[in-house]
Amino acid sequence: MYYFLCNLSFIDLCYSCVITPRILESFVKQNIISYAECITQLFFFSFFVIDECCVLTSMAYDRYVAICKPLLYKITMSPQVCLMLTVCAYVMGFVGAMAHTGCMLRLTFCDGNIINHYLCDIPPLLQLSCTSTFINELVIFIVVGINITVPSLTLFIYYTQILSSILCIHSTNARSKALRTCSSHIITVCLFFGSASFMYFKPFPAWSLAQDKVSIIFYTIVGQ
Repeated sequence: MYYFLCNLSFIDLCYSCVITPRILESFVKQNIISYAECITQLFFFSFFVIDECCVLTSMAYDRYVAICKPLLYKITMSPQVCLMLTVCAYVMGFVGAMAHTGCMLRLTFCDGNIINHYLCDIPPLLQLSCTSTFINELVIFIVVGINITVPSLTLFIYYTQILSSILCIHSTNARSKALRTCSSHIITVCLFFGSASFMYFKPFPAWSLAQDKVSIIFYTIVGQ
């Protein structure tokens, strides 16, 4: 658990450094960002957000093994398995970030390059495009679908079995301890996946930047 918490803290720290300084700067003065900086911010933002999806899912698996199969915990969650899950998370993040960034580089942007957002996220950049964004929208639904839908279903399955096991515990103290172990993770998962799904799982014309600004605050800052 502490191994995954360290990774999660590292990811949260990294993507906070990617977006929070720019958000704070926009509150006090006009925030000007170059094209190269914008694309770089988009890449690292996408990279760390996808990493967080995968690490949160790995943490759910860790809790599932610890509560539902405690006698096999040391074997199932060996250092090699934990390392493999972490490497897979970073590989998924890199592939997803490359897909989003590569598709964004192919677009031509109009003259009025004013980003109506706190950061260089995908929806506000697509609204500035003078060319077709169909491929970008397709990539969003594929990449976001894989990194939100699959982990969400996995989390639901794991926590269904975890809650079932907790309800079978006769000791009140043991049941309370198991619930406390999972409660903070469940809250983080709901905030992160709920706000991210609300933001990206809708057609391009229906994107509202005002709503997106609220959503992004929840899954990038409040969720931490």
